[in-house]
Amino acid sequence: MASSDFEVAPPTIIVVHPKERRSKCSVEPLRGRDDFHFVKFPDPVDLPLDGYIRLGLGGPELSSEDAAAGLLVLDGTWKLAARMEPFYKHVPVRTLPATATAYPRVSKVSQDPTGGLATVEAVYAALQIMQRPIDGILEDYYWKDQFLKVNGWE
Repeated sequence: MASSDFEVAPPTIIVVHPKERRSKCSVEPLRGRDDFHFVKFPDPVDLPLDGYIRLGLGGPELSSEDAAAGLLVLDGTWKLAARMEPFYKHVPVRTLPATATAYPRVSKVSQDPTGGLATVEAVYAALQIMQRPIDGILEDYYWKDQFLKVNGWE
């Protein structure tokens, strides 16, 4: 189903862990947009999650067949996101196909999973696959050009 087959796509819900620093949060510039809804964990999502899918690891690969679904994204370090997952286990998981990150990661504490993306990169890739508008998603992302180039989307 293409995005033109339904009137308005459900908003993308971003659940942000309270320890996620807003100054470093890659999706922070998306606040205030009508197509995004932000929730601070552990506050409950105040929208019905029926028909939503959640980006994560270990699920079927996200495809254009998911175009009508709403998108739920957990925002935080991998360790913090893992702590939030049990609260959303009822939302079916979809995994992104292989997508290269442009975000320079240097962690002295833990290693990101292979294929780990900045949240804004994951949102952009998911919305593109779901055939949703992507205008302005990466506008304030410092590594935008490199991300688009490395994935052949320039």
